[in-house]
Amino acid sequence: MPKSQDLGKFKTWVEIDKKALINNIKIVRRIIGDNSSDRQASKKIIAVVKSNAYGHGLVECSKIFLKNGANWLGVDSIDEAVALKKRGIKAPILILGFTTGNNLIDIVKNDLRQVVYDLATVKKLGELAGRFKKIIRVHLKIETGTNRQGVLPEEIPGFISLFSDYPFLKLEGVLTHFANIEDTDNHSFANEQFRKFNEAIDLFNVLKIRPSFFHTASSAAVLFFPETYFNLVRPGIILYGLWTSERNRLFAEKRGINIDLKSALTWKTRVAQIKKVPKGSFIGYGLTEKVERDSKIAVLPVGYWDGYDRKLSSVGEVLLKGKRAKVLGRICMNMIMIDVTDIPTVKAEDEIVLLGKQGQEEIKAEELAGKIGTINYEVVTRINPLIPRIYI
Repeated sequence: MPKSQDLGKFKTWVEIDKKALINNIKIVRRIIGDNSSDRQASKKIIAVVKSNAYGHGLVECSKIFLKNGANWLGVDSIDEAVALKKRGIKAPILILGFTTGNNLIDIVKNDLRQVVYDLATVKKLGELAGRFKKIIRVHLKIETGTNRQGVLPEEIPGFISLFSDYPFLKLEGVLTHFANIEDTDNHSFANEQFRKFNEAIDLFNVLKIRPSFFHTASSAAVLFFPETYFNLVRPGIILYGLWTSERNRLFAEKRGINIDLKSALTWKTRVAQIKKVPKGSFIGYGLTEKVERDSKIAVLPVGYWDGYDRKLSSVGEVLLKGKRAKVLGRICMNMIMIDVTDIPTVKAEDEIVLLGKQGQEEIKAEELAGKIGTINYEVVTRINPLIPRIYI
């Protein structure tokens, strides 16, 4: 892992505030309550660290969350899960995404947990578990309205009957995922999903099946809907200090709910070159922008390959010496041009903030998301994983 003393080596890097991550996981723990291992009602936290911990760095974020209140980790892929195992992570790891048939053996070898929703996967895992004589734990996903992964309630008995054929396969958990809980303050659809999930639980009771865990609560549900907690919750974006949506933030504010999330990520680069260009000069590819005055331009060694979206061409801003500087022309694969005419004493290798705070100014993920027509999740998750993450 790169160290802070290595910063001079990097043309672009991401700084992660460890105290912010700790603050956010502790907020979740405070909200959901007790973590006592000797109480049946104890609620556990799956820290969702999929997609390189939403761009914040898979391994280090996992370690920080586990040390400060998380019990499990949730990942998207077998690759993420194995990477964590190789780095010495002992906590339970639940794979939320798809695993190919050829890779199911790695679940058995690495003592991982898998979300399942198709019969072929259940059968294959059952056969592998029997062959290796290892208990393999799976979580069955119920389709309640998102219409992605999941089995319909009427399909549950067929899945349950399989487990009697595979004594080394254990149905450890049952889950669902809300479709419309983050971008609205009308939660009628989520309430209907929750009703369907509870009906599924009733069916498990009728079938005399007792999974150890039921879980439905993603970030927004953790913040606002304690009835969805059961004994396991799955916070994601809020662990990194980002709200699930502006509407959710206002929902909390209007109800006097004090949730002090702290954004953990700052993305930086440096000035690579400074040049003067006369009035009327075009900047960058396609001749899309012409300067209307004699100007001073700074070239930054970062571009859309790094995750700085091309739709920020001519509309994005960055921070330099605590001031905003406008992006000029098209974002290139590996370069950005900015206007520094009104910022004095700019020199090569001066520090630039692409995302985060500098002085009294701040560029938030939500600001960038608004300019490119997406969500804060995508802004941070798309930062190239090859860019060094420095934990401070």
